[in-house]
Amino acid sequence: MGPHIYALIGPSGTGKSHRASLVAVDKGVDTIIDDGLLIYRGRIVAGRSAKREATRVKAVKRAIFDDPDHRRDIVDGLRKIMPSSVLILGTSEHMIDRIVEALELNGLSKDFIHIEEIASPDERRIAHFVRQTEGKHVIPAPTMEVRKSFSGYLVDPLRFIFRKKGRQVEVEKSIVRPTYSSLGRFYIADTVLSALVVHALTDLEDIVRVSGVVVQSTQDGVIIQVDVVLQGFLHLFEMLHVAQDAVRRQIELMTSLNVIAVHVTAKKVQNR
Repeated sequence: MGPHIYALIGPSGTGKSHRASLVAVDKGVDTIIDDGLLIYRGRIVAGRSAKREATRVKAVKRAIFDDPDHRRDIVDGLRKIMPSSVLILGTSEHMIDRIVEALELNGLSKDFIHIEEIASPDERRIAHFVRQTEGKHVIPAPTMEVRKSFSGYLVDPLRFIFRKKGRQVEVEKSIVRPTYSSLGRFYIADTVLSALVVHALTDLEDIVRVSGVVVQSTQDGVIIQVDVVLQGFLHLFEMLHVAQDAVRRQIELMTSLNVIAVHVTAKKVQNR
């Protein structure tokens, strides 16, 4: 016996993801499938978001699990968590059927919920306007989860508190927006990231100079290796931790990149 399926249906940009968490709480669902992601109890456990794709065609293919590896990742994730019910988001009943078939959920009972039932025309119009003019998308998962999957995107938390059957319920979701310039999507060269690292450490006491920076860029973020020359042995490890913190904060603040790790090595220590 597989999970019961709830399907939230509506055109793109009408606020489905924005309301997904509220619908999930109302129906007692702890698993959401939205735009290629498998979200379980607020944690992204599998998948890659269609919202990261560069074209609409690629986004649609990602959302309906056209890629075999992506599809297998979600199926394995579902088998691991074994949810009693799942909320699937889609633009039409046909799209829901495609997703259900791809994820081997055929033959299970389904309840369809249309966005018109839970959002007014004005609310849907505002959601569409924000999508078109500001490029904002909502992911029904907390910011700490989303940031790992959306390196290079601006990620802001969105929290709701409401009462459900006499108890207070808090729902957290995230707003993501690509970092665009007036000429389109911009990319940050490793040389620029290296310069930001040096700048972050310039005014730190006891760091004489930065002797080397290596930036490893990945799909999920950046890994930074920094070599420094320190002055004095007092509080050496504390100083290295301070340097780690400074680099992480500078890169995340200035670029919106997800910093996976910062490794700081004291290559030389000079006497005071």
